[in-house]
Amino acid sequence: MNKIYLDNAATTPLRKEVIDEMMNVLQNDFGNASSTHSFGRSAKNLIETSRKSIAKHLGCTSQEIIFTTNATEATNWILRSLVKDLGVRRIITSKIEHHATLYTVKQLQKEFGIAVDYVSILPNGSVDYSHLVTLLSSNPDKTLVTLMHVNNEIGTVLDIAKTTSICHQYNALFHCDTVQSIGKAEFDLAEIPVDFLVASAHKFYGPKGAGFAFVRKGIVLQPIFYGGEQEKGLRAGTEAVHQIVGMAKALELSYEKLNEERSYIIDLKNYCIEQMKSNFPEIKINGENTFYNILNVLLPFSEEKTAMILFNLDMKGIAVSRGSACQSGSVKPSHVLAEILTEEDLKKPSLRVSFSHYNTKEEIDALIDGLKGI
Repeated sequence: MNKIYLDNAATTPLRKEVIDEMMNVLQNDFGNASSTHSFGRSAKNLIETSRKSIAKHLGCTSQEIIFTTNATEATNWILRSLVKDLGVRRIITSKIEHHATLYTVKQLQKEFGIAVDYVSILPNGSVDYSHLVTLLSSNPDKTLVTLMHVNNEIGTVLDIAKTTSICHQYNALFHCDTVQSIGKAEFDLAEIPVDFLVASAHKFYGPKGAGFAFVRKGIVLQPIFYGGEQEKGLRAGTEAVHQIVGMAKALELSYEKLNEERSYIIDLKNYCIEQMKSNFPEIKINGENTFYNILNVLLPFSEEKTAMILFNLDMKGIAVSRGSACQSGSVKPSHVLAEILTEEDLKKPSLRVSFSHYNTKEEIDALIDGLKGI
């Protein structure tokens, strides 16, 4: 059975060039980057070269890139330090953020008694900017706004430049979860003065266990961990050099091939939409003007089909994910879809199909056949 992977918003396969680069480091540059001998200096040089490469692609300085294990760690660190050390007394976010943000905000509210406001989400899945302005203008407390660039479930896209401008107009800091868009969209942080970005390598064909935070120059955060001088003293612990090098290589290749791969994926997504509409005329797309590699669809299937849809597709070797209904035996609607769908539609199966340049139209045809079988 040929397996078909259409869940690239969850994670992506490693590019062969990334694997080769990491294997070379594992075999030949195993030194501790904190050591002063040649083995250590070689490892340190690889880390700093990787940092400069990542910074170049994002239009920032290498000093503004801090390596972490993933974006969840980076988000926890940034939000916690802002509240605990830099006097943020209020956080504005939305109810469709990734749980890495939502759970962190709830914990900070519990620990430090900060105010938390949720900006409204419009029926099309986008942020209500008029409500954001109302929230920002209603309270003089030191405020952080944290909103994601591309929603991981429905693919709606935030205007980072506009959001940054609004936040700074009201002297608020802006943290943006760019996990789904780093490596898949252009960034020029010299032009867009966002304060914080976070990323995970495994979302752009790099290794799991590697990520980074962008922290705007002039903002001084306290360390995540203590015990060493790694990462400018902000993240103690011996660096995983092969992971960092693999991440930098993955990002380099993603931007080198961006126009070609983006064009291919857009064509693939449009083909998938056409085939779904042709075979299931009552289908609805969740969200509007969504990112080019994410498609979330509400299927015109009965409620009782919901629980088994992923299982049946998986039995056919097709990997997708569901934005609604039961997992692990319990029915729990998606917190994202709950904000934009009616209660009746929430009970129906919604499917997230997320594409990569490795996918083909033949795989889309197989997905359609699998859904028709259900």
